[in-house]
Parts: sequence; structure tokens; C-alpha cells
Amino acid sequence: MKQGQSHSRFMRIAASLVITLMAVFLCTSVLVSSGPSKTFSSRALANWTTTLSGGHFLKLMGTENRVFTEALPDEERESFSLGSLFFAITTSINPDDPRSLLGRELPGFSLFDTTIHIAGEGTDYTSLPVESSPPDDLLASEQKAKQEALDRKKAEEEAAKKKEAEQANKADEDKVVDVYIGTTHTYESFFPELEMEDTENANKATHKEINMTMVADRLKQALEQHGIYAQVEERDVQATLVERGLGYEASYDVSREFIKSAKADNDDLMYFFDLHRDSIRRDKTTVTINGETFARPFFVVGQNYADFESNLQIANELHKKLEEIYPSLSRGVFKKSGASTNGRFNQDLFANSILLEVGGVDNSLEEAYRSIDAFAEVFADYYYNEKEGENE
Repeated sequence: MKQGQSHSRFMRIAASLVITLMAVFLCTSVLVSSGPSKTFSSRALANWTTTLSGGHFLKLMGTENRVFTEALPDEERESFSLGSLFFAITTSINPDDPRSLLGRELPGFSLFDTTIHIAGEGTDYTSLPVESSPPDDLLASEQKAKQEALDRKKAEEEAAKKKEAEQANKADEDKVVDVYIGTTHTYESFFPELEMEDTENANKATHKEINMTMVADRLKQALEQHGIYAQVEERDVQATLVERGLGYEASYDVSREFIKSAKADNDDLMYFFDLHRDSIRRDKTTVTINGETFARPFFVVGQNYADFESNLQIANELHKKLEEIYPSLSRGVFKKSGASTNGRFNQDLFANSILLEVGGVDNSLEEAYRSIDAFAEVFADYYYNEKEGENE
């Protein structure tokens, strides 16, 4: 009897080993024969978790160690829901982002595929940046600007020329021009500065003289007040498009040429700004601080290139510094990627590339100037901190 039991037990163990070996060989063959694109590679794992945010992982680790949740914003420190995480993974739908439900189904919905990396006050998916282009005929036509805006531009140009003449007489061997300021969408303007009755179509806020180049000049002057020297791109991207017979979508290709040539002419350039104006309306782009209205700025970082994290880190730090000194001014930091957007914005050329949007179509130049002065103050603080770090 005992001998029979021993034999039966031996047969069960042998059968278990055979089945285990067969299962191992079967799983191995499936993994090998499925091809590289379907194996459990890091890329496959990355694609599987694209619907998950960093906050999800922090909350998951926070279930074991509460210290991890301290890195989350106050409003996101609620109890972790394993059900929500499983739902996001299995359906590719993020319960916190309703766009994930319809984004792949509705034609044209991908145009709004912008990610909020850091949300400023009042920023949510109803106030995402709006990319727009003016009608082609407006690029070649003459829009009318208010006389006071034209007078202001003339006075500012004369003051700038006078200052440059004074500086030319003072030799400054230590002067290093290491900041480049460009405006890819050169003619982006502001309705309050234009002679227009119809302001419903935000795409019409464009002008050949009263535009973002004035904000660029203001940034240069503001930086000089802090001992930082910059050069403003004098070549006109939009005029170049018209001369070459190119469409508005080629703007970044032209500005790319300008940036590369500027760097070739001046190897000291270390920071690259591209200034824009958003097309969203005034209630989302204006804030009152100490009794004065400001055109709210925000940062855009493309992700369609390698090593975008370095530019993202700079945007993060500048946003946080703005919030410290001017609470509620910044609208936040946004990331853009995919086929529906440029996704590089020439930030792939050099490190320290910053796309800064200043206000919207309904803001005035005065409001934009206040914001750019505030930004210059914050950037100067960041700039000198970096210099100190290099010297240590």
C-alpha cells in the first residue's frame, strides 16, 4: 500500500514538472514569435502607461510611504483609487481628462491635444492655449492701427536709437550678448491697439508694425536694466513667408533659419526666447495685481524631440519664480506633441530655449509690457543663480 502511494506521488510530481516545463516553453515561444513590437520592452511598457500621469505613480507609491504624496499638489492628495488606475490602463481613458474619451473619435479634436504640465490659477482644459493663423490675405494687406499705438512705437524706436548711440560711446569689454529674442509669428497683435470694429475673429488681430516685435524690444530693454544683454531678431518672419510664397505653417521653418544663423554669428548666445501672443479671450488672459492689469504669460514646451526635459525644467523653474513674486500671473506650463502641432518650436536646436506666450488678443501693449517686465525680473534671478552655479 505504501509502495503504491509513493509511486502515485512520484507520478504527480513528474507530471507537474512536465507541465511546468511545457508551460515555460510555450510562453517563451509566444514571446519570441510575437515580434519585437509586441514584447515586453521598455517602449511597449511606456506605451501601455501613456494614459497614466506622474501623479498616479506617486499616489501608488504613497500607499506604502506617505512621504511620496507630499510632492503632489494639495488638491491631488486624496486617497488612491486602484479602480481608477485599472480603468485608465485598460481603456486608455483618463477619468481626470474628458478629452481622452472623445479625442480619438471626433475629427479635429486632436488640435486641442495639449497637456497641462503645471496649471496656473484658473487654468484647466477649458482654457487651453489656442493656436490660430491669420487669413493669408491679412499677411499681405495693410491693417490699420490706432494713431496712439503708432506714436508710441515711433517714440520707443527713437528712445532706443538714442540709448544705443550713448552706449556706443562707452566701451564695455565685459559686455556679453548671450540672450536671443525672436518672434516667429511676427505680426501677432492686440485688438485694443488696432482700428477694428469686428473683434470676434481672433485671427484678425495682426499688424505689420504694432505687434510682438514691440514686446520683444521691451524685453531686451528690461533685461538690460538687470545687466543682461540681448539681441532682438530684426528679420521679419512673416514678410519672408510672403516673399517666398510660403504658407503660415512654414513660420517655424523660417525662424529656424534665423536662429541658426544668429548662433553662427554669435557663439555667446546661451538663451533663446520666442515670444507669442495667445488667441484666447480676455477673461482668461488678464489678472489684476496691486491695482494694475497684466497680460498673463505662460510657457510652451514641445515634446517632438529628444531631451525636451531640459527645456521643460527651465520653464518649470521660471513659472515657480513668477508665482513666488507675482502670484496668479503665470497661466502655467503646457506641453505639446503629436502630429497636430509643430511639437518642436525650434527648441530642439539648442538648450535653454523658451517659448513664452504673453497675454491674448484682447490685452493691450501696456498690459503686455507689465508682464514682460515682471518676467525679466524673474529671469534675471534665474540667470544669475545659474552663473553662480557655474562658478562654484
